[in-house]
Amino acid sequence: MIERNGLPAARRCLVWLLGAATPFAPALPADAAPAETEAADAEPEYLADRGRGLPTSLFGTYVRKGEWLVYPFFEYTRTSQFEYHPSELGFTGDTDFFGKLTETENLLFVAYGMTDRLAVEVEGAIHTRATLDKAPEDLSALPDRLEESGVGDVQTELRWRWSEETQSRPEMFSFLEIVFPNQRDKVLIGTQDWEYSLGYGVIKGHRWGTLSGRVTLVYDQADGDLGLGEYGIEYLKRISPSWRLVTALEGESDEVSAILEAQARLGRQLVLKLNSGFGLTRQAPDFAPEVGLIFSF
Repeated sequence: MIERNGLPAARRCLVWLLGAATPFAPALPADAAPAETEAADAEPEYLADRGRGLPTSLFGTYVRKGEWLVYPFFEYTRTSQFEYHPSELGFTGDTDFFGKLTETENLLFVAYGMTDRLAVEVEGAIHTRATLDKAPEDLSALPDRLEESGVGDVQTELRWRWSEETQSRPEMFSFLEIVFPNQRDKVLIGTQDWEYSLGYGVIKGHRWGTLSGRVTLVYDQADGDLGLGEYGIEYLKRISPSWRLVTALEGESDEVSAILEAQARLGRQLVLKLNSGFGLTRQAPDFAPEVGLIFSF
């Protein structure tokens, strides 16, 4: 689920995100600042944006020892240049075509900080709907519009901190992701076989913001391929006790996207996340907005 085109559109989206959430932030009582924000003043400068939590797979989101994060969210994805060939979808024909794929997903993410070094998370698409409009030049028996719905991808991650960040050294971490097979009779949703990803990342905070980067190797059991998986670079900045902003570049194979995100603290245990991806390459989704609430306890 990666996310998409021009810089002006990205700026307009960020302005919209900030404007949409602004009515909530000023209404916060003075004591509604999160515990992590209250502690931020006592933290070294390089931890001011994120605190001491372990990085999760969510943009700009960290989990502390003994803390639960529960994040229900909605995601819409539009890919106007979705590459396919009919045989992948159960029809005759090996010619590559570009159709329009639209997806909507209701998802749930849960993470728990087991120790100062180890966290576990689970994410699943509770309900997914995908619609493929085939290319006009595709003369195969594939229907003009193919639709599927049901439970989508379900995955879990173990995340391990190798070393904590210091004034002069970045934090280093690894993660193992497992995607479970489901919807074996579907072609647009779900995962047809086991998938495994092993990733490595680094994080370093500065006065002007926090940078992180990650890269993964992925093994797809269906075809036995091992190769470069998802990679990304992320910038996180806390601009007030209630607001954090994230910008990121994320890619996999020939899909590369830019992501903008705003996080608004609505209370000690509640964060509103608003983001959108913008495709930078032909095969990447054009537009992929996401909205959700993080509950922490």
